[in-house]
This record gives sequence, C-alpha cells and structure tokens, in this order.
Amino acid sequence: MLPVAFVVPLQGPTGMYGPSCLACGELAVEQLNARDGIAGREIKLVVVDGGRDPEVVASEVGALVDSGAVEAVAGWHISAVRQAITRRIGGKAVYAYAAMHEGRDDTPGVFMLGERPVNQLLPAAHWMREQLGVGRWSIVGNDYVFPRVTGATTRLALEDTSSKIVNETYVPLGTTNFHSVLQDLRRDDVDGVIMLLMGQDAVHFNRQFARHGFSDQLTRLSPAIEENTLLGGGAGANRNLYAAAAYFDNMDTVESNELATAYYQRYGAWAPALNAVGESCYESILFLAWLGRRCGGIGMDAIAAMESGTFYDGPRGLVRLDGNLLDQNVYLAAADDLQFEVQEQIAWAT
Repeated sequence: MLPVAFVVPLQGPTGMYGPSCLACGELAVEQLNARDGIAGREIKLVVVDGGRDPEVVASEVGALVDSGAVEAVAGWHISAVRQAITRRIGGKAVYAYAAMHEGRDDTPGVFMLGERPVNQLLPAAHWMREQLGVGRWSIVGNDYVFPRVTGATTRLALEDTSSKIVNETYVPLGTTNFHSVLQDLRRDDVDGVIMLLMGQDAVHFNRQFARHGFSDQLTRLSPAIEENTLLGGGAGANRNLYAAAAYFDNMDTVESNELATAYYQRYGAWAPALNAVGESCYESILFLAWLGRRCGGIGMDAIAAMESGTFYDGPRGLVRLDGNLLDQNVYLAAADDLQFEVQEQIAWAT
C-alpha cells in the first residue's frame, strides 16, 4: 500500500471545489489500482481538509509525513496552504501541487503542476486586447500570496504593451459584500476586471457585479473561475465572463474526452462538476504514477535523478516537465450560460 495525503478544500470559500476534487482523485486511484498503482504499489488516499487555516493544514500533513502514515502529498489548495506545507515538510516527501500558482517554488520534492501567469493570464490578456479591444484593467483579488504576486507580475508584464493595470483591490478570503469594490469600478476608466477571487468569493462578486449592471459594460477575465463558479452565480451573472485554464469540461480534445467519458460513466450525469480544479487533482495522482514509472519509486532518493524536459500525456494533452514546473496547453473560454465554450488555445507545452 502507498498512502498519499490528498489535500483538498472541504470548507471555506474554496470548499465548493471539494466534491469535484474528491471524485476526480478517487477516479484516478481506481484506474491506477486496476493496473499497477504507483511503482507496483496500491494507492490509498488519506484525505486532508485543505480549506482550513494554512498552519492547521500544514501541521496535520507534517504529522502524517513524520509518522510515515503517508509517503507523498498531492491535491489542490490555495498557495497560502502550499507555502505552509512546504515549510513543514520540505525535502521530506514528494509534493504534487495541482493548483494554478504564482511561479516557481524550489523547495526540494515540490512539483508545481498548475498553470502560471506566463502561460495563462498574460496570453489571455493579450488575446482580449487583440480580439475584444479590452486593454485597461482593474484587478480584484483575494488578499493572499497567489492573487498578490499574480497581480504584481501581470502589472509589470503589461507595462510595455498596449494593455495596462489601472488599479488593484484585494479583499480577505471569505468576503461576501463587494459594494465598495463595485462603487470604485464606477469611477475607474477601465474596460475590464481581472478576477483573482477564489470559489464562493467569486460567486458573490459575479452576482453583485451583474446586479450593479456591469455585465454589459465590462469584461471579466479569471484564471480561477470554473464550472462550479458558473453554477453558483447563475446564468445571469456570467455574461462577458472569460476564463483561462488548461482544462474545461467540454474542451473536446481526444485526451479530455477520454477523462470525461470515464468520469461520467463512473459517477453518472449528476456527478460533481468536471472542471479544471477537479482535473488538476486527477493530474496530480497521475503525475505521481508517472514519476514512479520514471524513477522506480517516489521517495526523495528515487526522484533525485529525475530529468527535466520530459514529456508525458494526460487529460490536458501533451505536457512537459520543466525543472519542477509543468508546461501545458492553455485555453481561453467564454461563459455561455452555465458552461464554457473554448475560444482559442493561447499557450502550448513546449
């Protein structure tokens, strides 16, 4: 048996992603265990609620690693939780971090599998400028490391282009009232809003954004919004809303269709949303299995000889390991009522 700490949010603003994370993680384990698991060992997920205070989550994961109760860590959770976990277990166990992120983390054993600004938000902003004429942006994000660093990176990257970040506003996780933020938007000369809000916070913002009459005036772009957010907001809150991600439920590629077919056969038509967050959890378990095949195991000693530049296939198509980062294809999609319609591929695994 190979036990893996599966850190996913089950409460708080990002708790709405939890059912998708659990369903996709369980599917990955079932498929792998039907073959040879990870390096010949059957996989067991030890679920850790990643929606709690980061230090609480890190303490639980650290105790599991120190006691030998788990041998690796995987899953989707916000960057503040990731940073707390890496401080606690860095160098002790492989850590397949599934979420989009702000950039490199060189902690030994950490693999950053998600999208990042250079291949997600920045090419999306350029596409919006070229196709829709949206160039003056206001950033509205949660107040923790990912939105802050992503906002700063985007602002600097757009300085010498025809696009511009006019202002930035960051609110605590768990914010439900965006009245003052929306009042500020009325005074700003902007074309669109870059949303760096997570989970239920994004749902509240989108509902209030629509009620204030902004949907026909301003375009929204997010690297974090997915199908659960569309469902939570309702169709009326989703007009002129765009998302950039490596996976969407109806992306209609050969690889994504294979996952969708297996997912809905396993869970049925009323399954939790198959979205970028859930798929990233599926990806993190598949990555551990791939690592085990390449290295003969997933212990820290085994992965020491892991080479950069290696490609492998998954639901996102061909992806490439660049150091401890994963390069992947990224797509821009527009909300169409309660689903996304992919508009164009904006980044490639190279």
